[in-house]
Amino acid sequence: MTSPALKKGFILLLSFAVGTMAANIYYSQPILALLADSLGLRSDAAGLIMTFTQIGYGLGVLFVIPLGDLLENKKLILFMIGLTIVASLVLGLSQSVVTYLAASVAVGLGASAVQIIIPYTTHLYDKAMRGQVLGSLMSGLMLGIMLSRPLASLLTDFVSLHAVFYVSAAIMAVLLWLLARSLPTRQPAATSMKYTQLIWSMKHLFTSTPTLRRRAVYQSLMFAAFCSFWTTAPLMLIHSAFQFTQKGVAVFALAGLAGAIAAPFAGRLADKGYSRQATLVAFAVAIISFLMNHFIQEGSLVSLVLLVISANLLDAGVSAHLVLGQRAIFMIDPHNQSRLNGLYIGIVYLGGGIGSAFGAWAYAHGGWGASTLVGLLFPTIALGLAVSEKYFGYQEELKTA
Repeated sequence: MTSPALKKGFILLLSFAVGTMAANIYYSQPILALLADSLGLRSDAAGLIMTFTQIGYGLGVLFVIPLGDLLENKKLILFMIGLTIVASLVLGLSQSVVTYLAASVAVGLGASAVQIIIPYTTHLYDKAMRGQVLGSLMSGLMLGIMLSRPLASLLTDFVSLHAVFYVSAAIMAVLLWLLARSLPTRQPAATSMKYTQLIWSMKHLFTSTPTLRRRAVYQSLMFAAFCSFWTTAPLMLIHSAFQFTQKGVAVFALAGLAGAIAAPFAGRLADKGYSRQATLVAFAVAIISFLMNHFIQEGSLVSLVLLVISANLLDAGVSAHLVLGQRAIFMIDPHNQSRLNGLYIGIVYLGGGIGSAFGAWAYAHGGWGASTLVGLLFPTIALGLAVSEKYFGYQEELKTA
């Protein structure tokens, strides 16, 4: 539990850790076309770079994150950061498609350690503080995700195509040194379990934990909305009357960072017993964001300001509920937190993939207006499910969580 050593500076360090590690997943996204050209990939195959990174992350979620309930956490985290350093250097040096895609899988795998750090951190603090702590970590996570794209774009423009991977390796090396000095050791209680038993136990945890299922569905819908917006908004800004360049899109992404500050406030509200109310507000804020987007007139300054405001509202709603959801599942059983978190994040990222696909499809066939209606659908469903909780006997369970 909380000790004098675990003060604000320690939380800032862990927030920096989850943000910089998560960023590794997204560095390639804004420079996919350039990377594909340098590797000799066809333009229609450029998406494989992100796909293989996401495959690595998915493998980590399913097969590495659960190890947080079995192996000593500090050593596991440091090993995964070391893997990320090596993989990032390979990305920077590679001129072969096969080598590059293999390193992309390794980067995604290493980045999954973010979801080991999060439950590990909750073990270090009293239950009454978990919402605040998770809020700080989620702010770092969202900032890392949002900053990764403009950082990659700017480094590519001003330095070189592969500069971002060398910078990432350097950041990870510094992080490895800091965490090796700062992290307390934690040996989980489930050390007698075999790895196969650990993995198979996740099926039972999923079927026997309604809070996990409910919160995972909620956040998957919110993340679907998030991915739908951030897939289509850059397309609209570039191809509409706004006539943005890639640099302009990078600046727009920076303008949407303010929404990440909602996470600590959501955590504090949950710690005070307002988890349900904060959940409903998070969904409502996301709905308002898409309603604003739907009526934006392309090309005007007022519309651009509204778009920035709506982006921040959406980011605030998504990051707030991410905290609320993880806090709820981390209150269930301290011995199963890594596996519960792995299941939660796996379902959430499935929702993100669905949101990106449907958002892009709607934009291609119906333009910005259609894509905003698709985005609006996701938080609206989440709100409807949340309001219906009392009719399905779930409301009391959520209050205790």
